[in-house]
Amino acid sequence: MTSNRLNQGRRRALGLLALPLLGALSGCGIYSFNGTNIDPAVKTLSIQTFQNTAPNAPAYLSQRFTEDIKDYFQRNTTLKLVPRDGDLQFEGTIAAYDFAPAAIQQAGGLPGAGANRLTVQVQLRFTNTKNNKQDFEQTFQSQKDFPSTQDIATVNNDLASVREITRNIISDMFNKSVANW
Repeated sequence: MTSNRLNQGRRRALGLLALPLLGALSGCGIYSFNGTNIDPAVKTLSIQTFQNTAPNAPAYLSQRFTEDIKDYFQRNTTLKLVPRDGDLQFEGTIAAYDFAPAAIQQAGGLPGAGANRLTVQVQLRFTNTKNNKQDFEQTFQSQKDFPSTQDIATVNNDLASVREITRNIISDMFNKSVANW
């Protein structure tokens, strides 16, 4: 009987300790376990097609990038995607798609590319209609090195590598806009 009372006392004490923690996590209303920091008033999101203004970029990049960013936000938030005028608005351009030597090495006494680097830059204009202090315009960039034996046509056909670069950009955009990192 005494051990039963002792256990009840421990449970009650543990419950009293847990209440402040529970209140702290739910009190501000914008904490999330998935790393986002979205105000509860924000319910919708609109993502316009990112236009491709980079002369060297493949034709598919604009549509693929736009669909990938939509998918990323739908997987990682509970926001409803709407065609336009969302509480959070994303629009921008693919501004650069540059393929250039990344490392110079000597081959037969002549300098040559030891590796080639693909660099992609995306300009984003982010609007938070519920809190304009969070609005920003920023250029995001990511890159990947390829063996010197691969030319731009080969890299453009390597969809997994191009998507790896654009996923890094999308992740950075997500973190800047809704994770406040």
